Amino acid sequence: MNEHGRSESDKDFDVSGVAPAGPLHGERADGFKSGFVSFVGRPNAGKSTLTNALVGSKVVITSSKPQTTRTVVRGIVHRDDAQLILVDTPGLHRPRTLLGERLNDLVKTTWAEVDVVAVCFPANEKIGPGDTFIVKELSKVRRTVKVAIATKTDLATPEQIGEHLLAIQALGAETGTEWAEIVPVSAKSGDQVQLLADVLTGMLPEGPPLYPDGELSDAPEEAIVAELIREAALEGVRDELPHSIAVVVEEMGLREDRPEDKPLLEIHAWLYVERDSQKGIVIGHKGSRLKQVGTDARMQIQAMLGTPVHLDLRVKVAKEWQRDPRQLRKLGF
Repeated sequence: MNEHGRSESDKDFDVSGVAPAGPLHGERADGFKSGFVSFVGRPNAGKSTLTNALVGSKVVITSSKPQTTRTVVRGIVHRDDAQLILVDTPGLHRPRTLLGERLNDLVKTTWAEVDVVAVCFPANEKIGPGDTFIVKELSKVRRTVKVAIATKTDLATPEQIGEHLLAIQALGAETGTEWAEIVPVSAKSGDQVQLLADVLTGMLPEGPPLYPDGELSDAPEEAIVAELIREAALEGVRDELPHSIAVVVEEMGLREDRPEDKPLLEIHAWLYVERDSQKGIVIGHKGSRLKQVGTDARMQIQAMLGTPVHLDLRVKVAKEWQRDPRQLRKLGF
C-alpha cells in the first residue's frame, strides 16, 4: 500500500480491482493526477447537485427531500491534467432503521478509502448538531485529506457567507479537524465550481486515468435508471414517503423487432412501498400520479441514454422493507 491506501497493482486495474482497465486511455503528460473524492454532509446539503455540476451531466438524483441518495455513485470529471472521481454517499444521520444503519456504515467505509473527503455545509443554514456529529465522526479518520465546502451560496447574502465560513473554521478547531481548504460554491449558478475542481485536483496523487475518456459514471445503466425513476416518484409526495420508496429494474433492453435506425429501449420496473396506503398515494386518482411519474422518468432516461424509451412501471407493497434484512438484500441494500 502507498500513502494513499492503494496497492501497486491498482495502477493496472479498475476501481473494483477485478478487471484490467486496459491501456491507459492515451499517454498522459508527467504530473497527471487521478483519485477519489467523497462528498459528505447531512441530508440535503447539496452533495448530489454539486456532483452533477462538476461532472457536467446528471449522474446522481437530486430532490428537495432529504436522504434521497442511497447508493455510492461515482461521477467522473475528465480534465487535461487529471481525472477526478467523485463518490456521492448517502447523508450521514442518526439511524432509526436497519437501512439507516447500513447507509451510515457505507459512508464511513468510503471515507477511509478515498483521497479527499469534502464536507458540505449549506450556506443558507446555520451549523447545527447534525454537522457537528458528522465532523466528529470524520475526525476519527486520520489519514484522509479533509476539505470544507460552503454549498448553496446563491441562497445566502455575502454577510451570511462570511459568517458561515468562520463557523466552519470554528467547527474544525472544536473537533480537531484540520481543513486543507474551505471553499464557498454554488452548484446551481456555477459560481466557483471550476475553482473547487482545481482545488480538489491539486490534492490528488499522481497516477494514470482510471476510466476511459467520456465515461461519466461507473454505475450500471440499470442502477441509474432506477434512481431516475425514484427521483420522479419523490416529487410531490408526502414528506414521510421518500424513505419508503425503492425501485428495482426487472428488465431492460432494446426491442428486437425494431429497425436499427428506430430503436426503442424497453424498461420494466417495480416501484416498492412499505404500506397499502402508500401504494394508493403513488398510484394516485385513477392512476394519474403513477402516469406522471412514468412520463417524467421516461424523459430523464431518454435524455441520459439518447434512445426512445418505453417504460412499464408497476407498484408493489413490501411490508416494512426498511427494517427487514431479507427484503433489504432483495432490494439491493
